[in-house]
Amino acid sequence: MEKYAADHRRARECYEELVKARKRLTAALGGARLALLELEEYAVARTAGKLQSGLAGFNLMSRAYKPVYEALHGFAEKLPERPDTVNAQVIGRLMNQVRMGYYPTDPENISHILRGIRFPEGVTTNVFDPCCGCGKALRQIAQGNNCFAYGVELDEHRAEEAQTRLHRVGVGSFFHSRISSEAFHLMFLNPPYLSVLNQGGRARHEKRFLVESLGHLMMGGLLIYVIPYYRLTPDICRILGENFDNLSVWRFTDGEFQKFKQAAILGLRKKRIDDPEAGTPLERYADLAALPCITQLEEGRYAIPAVSKTVEVFKGERFNEKELERQLAHSDSIRRLMNAGSSLDRAGKHPLLPLSIGQIGLVGGSGMINGLIECDTPHIIKGRIIKVRTEEREEKFSSRGIHTGAEIKEVISNKMVFNVLTPKGFKALT
Repeated sequence: MEKYAADHRRARECYEELVKARKRLTAALGGARLALLELEEYAVARTAGKLQSGLAGFNLMSRAYKPVYEALHGFAEKLPERPDTVNAQVIGRLMNQVRMGYYPTDPENISHILRGIRFPEGVTTNVFDPCCGCGKALRQIAQGNNCFAYGVELDEHRAEEAQTRLHRVGVGSFFHSRISSEAFHLMFLNPPYLSVLNQGGRARHEKRFLVESLGHLMMGGLLIYVIPYYRLTPDICRILGENFDNLSVWRFTDGEFQKFKQAAILGLRKKRIDDPEAGTPLERYADLAALPCITQLEEGRYAIPAVSKTVEVFKGERFNEKELERQLAHSDSIRRLMNAGSSLDRAGKHPLLPLSIGQIGLVGGSGMINGLIECDTPHIIKGRIIKVRTEEREEKFSSRGIHTGAEIKEVISNKMVFNVLTPKGFKALT
């Protein structure tokens, strides 16, 4: 810029390039901080946060660029580049994330969350978990609160276990399931914390689950969103701020928080507003020092809407035999179909005309004449068909009447046998 001091247009271009470079660098430092937190490199992550904050406020017209270069260079040298710079425990945890990121919420923190919820009296509420795992967390929320619990689970083994705890479970990807909109009073969302490829780009699972599931929550319904506190990024905060009222953020109790750094965000759904600044109040909670503990959540702070609602559509991605069995059991059409012939089946039946020999053979061979016959002379009758092999001899003659030999054919025929046991003894009728 000093070089082009006399050329104001060129100097301004240089300044604008510096502004763009700073913007890219602060964004990269923010992304690095989140990645380092997931690797549990907390000291380096704190350095990234300080550099991001300092660089954002740095006077680009200053001549003190050398300390900035040195600080950034020192930070780059601390970044974990080799496998042996990350401990085995962290690698194991990240591998668990690859295995669908399953981290069930512990019962103690669920109990603290429940203390802050006020369920309506006399109304059955629908509670939903889009990635329910084994169903333990949602079962704890629903039990004793007059709730109907719905869950979706990708892993078949966990889904099978969840079916023993929840009322209905959809098997397969939540993103390919069919579920009624605005049908649930409460949604518990503890998504996988993964960065995944999505339509040619990269996306975070916790963000995608939030965006695509919030439409299933009714207006005024309660969201319980469990993510690591450092994933309260500006984009997540804006989504929450634009769609929910009475938002609060609570870190889990010390023992559980040390494992996964989780926090619970609670809020009541409202009609969406378009406000770029809506998430700003939440962003401060990405700083650990600002997080209150879940034990401080006020009792009954969040009231569930006292509105009866039926979930008309709830179908998982994959075919589920138990779900089909449940649907058939509650199907009026199937019940009417099964009951329609019941009175006819129970009534005595008599042929309109005496049976012919051939018809008796068919009935006997089919096993319909098989059992106790109650009449003036009670007896037990059982019909069966046996194969009978016979030979047929056919004499052959030439056109002049000269005997040329014989052709013998084996003929297999069916023979009907009725075994009859009477008070006077056994008889076989053929």
